[in-house]
Amino acid sequence: MLQALMNLLSLCFRPFGRSDGGGGGGGKEGLLWYRDVGKYGSGDFSMAVVQANQVLEDQSQIESGSFGTFVGVYDGHGGPEAARYVCDHLFRNFLVAEREGGAVTADTISRAFRATEEGFTSVVSELWSSRPQLATVGACCLVGVIYQQTLFIANLGDSRVVLGKKVGNTGGMAAIQLSTEHNASLEAIRHELKELHPNDPQIVVLKHGVWRVKGIIQVSRSIGDVYMKHARFNREPINSKFRLPEPMDMPIMSASPTILAHPLHPSDSFLIFASDGLWEHLSNEKAVDIVHSHPHAVRTFFPPPLTIISPYHCYFCLIMLAYNLSVMDCWCLHICLF
Repeated sequence: MLQALMNLLSLCFRPFGRSDGGGGGGGKEGLLWYRDVGKYGSGDFSMAVVQANQVLEDQSQIESGSFGTFVGVYDGHGGPEAARYVCDHLFRNFLVAEREGGAVTADTISRAFRATEEGFTSVVSELWSSRPQLATVGACCLVGVIYQQTLFIANLGDSRVVLGKKVGNTGGMAAIQLSTEHNASLEAIRHELKELHPNDPQIVVLKHGVWRVKGIIQVSRSIGDVYMKHARFNREPINSKFRLPEPMDMPIMSASPTILAHPLHPSDSFLIFASDGLWEHLSNEKAVDIVHSHPHAVRTFFPPPLTIISPYHCYFCLIMLAYNLSVMDCWCLHICLF
């Protein structure tokens, strides 16, 4: 299974050529959508998406402007609506907060997340009578913002960003995880939940060998999942498997992201943003090694036509940014697999 995934990922780094114009060519071949080379404010980028036949719950985006570069990976669960809403609104809310504050800060990003959560909650409330199931839809959100010489990482849920960093003059590359994950499988998260809910012995439950918040969901932070945040949504007519047996006197899940500010250094070579499906099959070190083994990845792409049959049951989005600190040229690759 792991070898099949590695073989598939290696296709991403085969030489494909580049465009000399302002925007490269692209197209669609079956489940593959691609673009050769395009221009962003930060430089060049390449993009590819491989999509499963089923409904795509994950979303991703890369944007640039006077603020720098914005990258988002949104891992939906329970349905595609929350991830789509985040993709449509989080960056817009970020721009509003950045303009009001005049700079990119941790507070700027927090305000954008808060506005997005409030907006989605309002949608759920407005559609409660006709689409109550929206209360059980959510999305993990991983965001990176490159502003001047600082990389901001904000995360809700269990997606991950890993930095590939040069190790002196050895030619080696270190894998450094920059994001904090919020999954009940981690002892630190279980401890955090127990501290927040000291009177609830069932706040985390081991169910079928998997730790879950209230025995229902693995992640403790997300956009959406309002049935775990507001008592008015934890009732009929949502599915009984989501309804709690006892009254909810405080939010169980949170939409407050963990934010890190990382000053960029000349030894920082590339970033890998991916939802949890990738990290279930690759370690941080192996993912960095795959990228490092193809030093001209910024000029490579999926060679169409391409037919992919996935032998495993996972689903993830991946964005890889390779950048030069002097000009901040960047390249991104989106992959969605099932």
